[in-house]
Amino acid sequence: MILPAAAAAPTGPTTLLVIAKEPVPGRVKTRLTPPYTPDEAAQLAEAALYDTLQAVRAMPARRRVVVLDGRPGNWLPAGFDVRPQCPGGLDERLAAAFADSTGPTLLIGMDTPQVTPQLLAPALESGAWDDCDAWFGPAEDGGFWALGLAVPDPRLLRGVPMSTDRTGAAQRARLTAAGLRVRHLPPLRDVDTADDAHHVAAAAPAGRFAATLARLTPVTAR
Repeated sequence: MILPAAAAAPTGPTTLLVIAKEPVPGRVKTRLTPPYTPDEAAQLAEAALYDTLQAVRAMPARRRVVVLDGRPGNWLPAGFDVRPQCPGGLDERLAAAFADSTGPTLLIGMDTPQVTPQLLAPALESGAWDDCDAWFGPAEDGGFWALGLAVPDPRLLRGVPMSTDRTGAAQRARLTAAGLRVRHLPPLRDVDTADDAHHVAAAAPAGRFAATLARLTPVTAR
């Protein structure tokens, strides 16, 4: 998919990857249920993905790729390639995403819709990779929301324990053990629970995620 010339997204040296899951009820954001229904949780997931892709689209990049579990929908803007996720655990899927990329690559997820071009800018601006081998964005729950590698190497991710409160520390330790020079992006909060959703919406009140959350009423309040 290519944007019209008048709306072409900025270019740069870095490939931007967004690892994502098709927002299908019952398959996404299951920890939001309850208080939200599976359909409402899927609406929130779609809004989070939309906001994330808008931030990515605004940033300079060599390529923009959604590494997708599922099929693309009308939430996908122009200017993105789509690649399927490989089978396996999250570490294998992240490793494969990097293995399919060449040159400096920054990967983010769809769980931080409060992300902005300004937050991503340090890893994408001119000189971002000078004296730097990796970018790391920690998540408040102990994971990470962003990982950038000047030279994508899937071995840096395979075997890292995922979805624990030590995942971020383990991943960063893997980078430093490999002798990489690591720079950091600010910590962000993932949307996993309803409490997370309200905190993230308050941090980004102008986004589609916040608007979607505002119009949804928890099941327990009906």
